[in-house]
Amino acid sequence: MEEHTRTFTDVKNAILSAHENSGPRDKMRFYDKWAEQYEEDVALLDYRAPSLATECIASHVQGDRDSAKVLDVACGTGLVSMKLKEKGFQHFSGLDGSEVMLDLSRKTGLYQELWKCLLGLEPLPVQAEAYDVVVIVGALSVGQVPVPVIEEMWRATKPGGHICMTTRANPDNLKYKAELELALDSMVSEGRMIRVAVSEVEEWEKAVQEHETGYIPGAVYLYRKAMALHK
Repeated sequence: MEEHTRTFTDVKNAILSAHENSGPRDKMRFYDKWAEQYEEDVALLDYRAPSLATECIASHVQGDRDSAKVLDVACGTGLVSMKLKEKGFQHFSGLDGSEVMLDLSRKTGLYQELWKCLLGLEPLPVQAEAYDVVVIVGALSVGQVPVPVIEEMWRATKPGGHICMTTRANPDNLKYKAELELALDSMVSEGRMIRVAVSEVEEWEKAVQEHETGYIPGAVYLYRKAMALHK
């Protein structure tokens, strides 16, 4: 079998293409093409978000992990759920806009349910208040998934359940990050969520933009859905 070795230049080109502000259907066609190289590329990128989000969830989410239901939003090839399984979580549902990514997730055998869903264009195809943990890693950024999707994630979460999110903190994503944080602060002030942990990370992934060197920063957010609306 012929071996294909990806270089960091290949990875940079792929990441820059992923960050382009194209339409959602064009974006999914890109992810369909990228799916087979995705895990190799994010390893070369030293992409730490899946591990950081998993550690955040494992550090703060109490209760029986054997029975907890996890919704993996923008699940990709299943990297986050793989890591959560190592922490004792067993029950996973996933959704993604890329059919090829979903095929790869299906092959892991991790997920009890998988759905194709164009986030931001289609509602999450899940029951309200059905999940103990709802997680989205990597997709909340400029040109990817719009901020209002967190409202749908909130609806999918059981009262008392947790919502974990990540985003980049390099210059081209700072406006999006500010919009995300404003939306989260609003949900807290409305009594709908409680902030559990926010971690700003300096070394998130290797920089790919021409004007950036070393690593770019990012952030992990963990919130708990209120048991009842506090006014």
